Amino acid sequence: MNELLIEEVLEELRPALSGRPWGKVFQLSANTLAVDFRTGDGRYLLLSADPARPRLHLIARTVRELERGSPAPAPFALFLRKALGGATLRALTKDEGERVVRFEFSVEDELGVENTATLVAQLTGRSANLFLLDGRGRVRMSMRPARGEGQTEGEVYSPPGRGPDVTSKTKRDGVDVPRDGFASLSEALDRHYLRQEAERAFDTRAGAVAARLKQQVATLRKLRDNLRRDLEGHGDAEEHRRAGDLLLANIGTAVRAGGRVRVTDFYAEDAPTIELEVEENRTLQEEAARRFARYAKAKRAAREIAERLEKAEPELAALEERQAELARIVAARDAGALAAFEGGGTDKKAGAKRPPTARDKGSKRSQGEKGRALRRYRSSDGYEVIVGRGARENDELTFRVARSYDTWMHAADYPGSHVVVRAKGKDDVIPHRTLVEAARLAAHFSQARKDAKVAVNYTQRKFVSKPRGAAPGLVYLSSFRTLLVEPAEEIERI
Repeated sequence: MNELLIEEVLEELRPALSGRPWGKVFQLSANTLAVDFRTGDGRYLLLSADPARPRLHLIARTVRELERGSPAPAPFALFLRKALGGATLRALTKDEGERVVRFEFSVEDELGVENTATLVAQLTGRSANLFLLDGRGRVRMSMRPARGEGQTEGEVYSPPGRGPDVTSKTKRDGVDVPRDGFASLSEALDRHYLRQEAERAFDTRAGAVAARLKQQVATLRKLRDNLRRDLEGHGDAEEHRRAGDLLLANIGTAVRAGGRVRVTDFYAEDAPTIELEVEENRTLQEEAARRFARYAKAKRAAREIAERLEKAEPELAALEERQAELARIVAARDAGALAAFEGGGTDKKAGAKRPPTARDKGSKRSQGEKGRALRRYRSSDGYEVIVGRGARENDELTFRVARSYDTWMHAADYPGSHVVVRAKGKDDVIPHRTLVEAARLAAHFSQARKDAKVAVNYTQRKFVSKPRGAAPGLVYLSSFRTLLVEPAEEIERI
């Protein structure tokens, strides 16, 4: 807050708070308090020493709202409750040329003697703080740790030191608060800072989810790459079996020379003579047995690795789809979608799922229609085009909402939304213009949205199936065609 804004706020605070008693103190966050001056209209004084957003203004809240999610009172709040209990606000002033506001109280001590106490709101960015001063202006306690002359306990308070040419800046520069539609400056400030806090909370939550997903994707990619290398490292198991067969088939005719043996390759068309490596201290029968053992081991290992790879690749694709979904949510600044995203999916540890109840049961199509609202568009030819939002919603769209004769689309080789064009009947032929418009949507709602051209696969829904055990959103196409389009969201949303 700049000085001009602080002065405007004080013009609102003086008639509302002067002469009123100090009441209950609510700890809203580590550096923010709300104080009840018993105004009778449900308004409280907010005092914040948050270095990023130091401020003071009135807020309208219920007691339940103030107490909801509040941390335990910090030592400074407890100290204020004791020191200012029964105090009355006598004056409210701002230091000239400073972003410092003083609340002067009269308070009786235990002997009934009236004393003065001053609460200082120092709204100076990184050095923002709240101080309680005694009658001689000495610091009794501060909300945040303080350093510098006149800032520590026992010293006579003075504002923090400033560099040259700061006064003119703090007078003008600061928060730009839209005021249209608000009854007071405090109301406008409250809405402004609530919006800021919501944005910061959104970014923090989205960043945490993105970091978890990034780590999980990196782990699965490393696992997949290691499995692929292991699979290649085992080579061709059939080569070991073939060598064993040739050693036994040539046992009476093979010619040994040190660590090599010449045999006839009966598998080749012209039955050429080839050389095989053998250990000198082994018989051909022993070498053949060793080759068969290596064949069995390699085949068994390859099968196990292939099974793990078959499981890892869909999981990785599902996580990459989740990343794409999160990117769309962040781009749209959709807090509700982010909350739903956090509430379920592969980025969190899986918990036990409850068994379905009678309420859960019903037609699959109706359940799919009731899910989080699908994006719906109208093509230039009047066809409804439906776009999924994430892995689970893609599943619902494809396997619960879409009919067998509807047209299904997806960006080729990229995570993205499933897109369905609703046919007007089983024998309906979707116009090419509608197919292109829907394909551009599929490209737009994919990780390839920034590419100049994107390949989009399309087919009838009946040719789309889900592999057993596959993660949500993963499908197999038994037949499809491809369109090359520019990503765009150009048709009317309904």
